[in-house]
Amino acid sequence: MNQLSVELKDESATVLMGNKLSQAVKTGAIIYLHGDLGAGKTTFTRGVIQGLGHKGNVKSPTYTLVEPYELNSVNAYHFDLYRLGDPEELEFMGIRDYFELNSLCLIEWPERGAGILPEADLDITLEYVDAGRVINLVANNPKGLSILALLEQQI
Repeated sequence: MNQLSVELKDESATVLMGNKLSQAVKTGAIIYLHGDLGAGKTTFTRGVIQGLGHKGNVKSPTYTLVEPYELNSVNAYHFDLYRLGDPEELEFMGIRDYFELNSLCLIEWPERGAGILPEADLDITLEYVDAGRVINLVANNPKGLSILALLEQQI
């Protein structure tokens, strides 16, 4: 199965889902995060980063474009491309250097980097549903399928 959909009742459920995904991402991945402003993309990312062992704050890199986290098992990079004016700006910041084999790249607003960003292993969409949210995960390749299979075992 290349898709998974889970209902998230509140912010803590969103963080917990991020924690679970962190355990399924063994050797890094490229993950695109889709959703409206305030849909929970940064909250979910906080769960992933903290699940990998980060103890400090996880803030949105809206103004810096990328926030790096050097962790024991993987180098994680949280991108927020919302304010990106042109995808070419990514080339100037050396975007390709972030996509190493063992890197976890979580990218909010990936459509703003179209044509520059590599293909995502997983596309994740967070949507409002009543008072909660629904997270939809879609695997795009064998690595994404492997991550989804491991994640399903934890749910």
